[in-house]
Amino acid sequence: MPLFVPDWMPMAERAARQLRVTTTGTSGARHALYVVLLKDTRRIGRWGLYVGETSLDPDLRFDQHKTGYKASRYVNRFGVRLLPPLFEHLNPLRRWEAVELEPALAEAFRHAGVPWVEGGH
Repeated sequence: MPLFVPDWMPMAERAARQLRVTTTGTSGARHALYVVLLKDTRRIGRWGLYVGETSLDPDLRFDQHKTGYKASRYVNRFGVRLLPPLFEHLNPLRRWEAVELEPALAEAFRHAGVPWVEGGH
């Protein structure tokens, strides 16, 4: 059974692709952004996105969220899976750029019409 794709997903992907980075692939670029698909069946707009920044592999960081280690309550409770098409093109990053881009990516998703965006601090 294929995974449901919210109608705003193509707009979110376009918004993510518009962000540009300067440090990707440079020496010392060891940080990453990641985006998690959220699903809360209690909400009217039950699908959303969580934007995070890490010095770990995004897959490992997602696993940590799901097990409760340094977890966002949103990812811990509602995280479905990572969405690599929304972040892989940006990684790896130096820490300063990851910290700058995290809120910019979250804001880009909001402007693209994603009804529920968490993280991005």
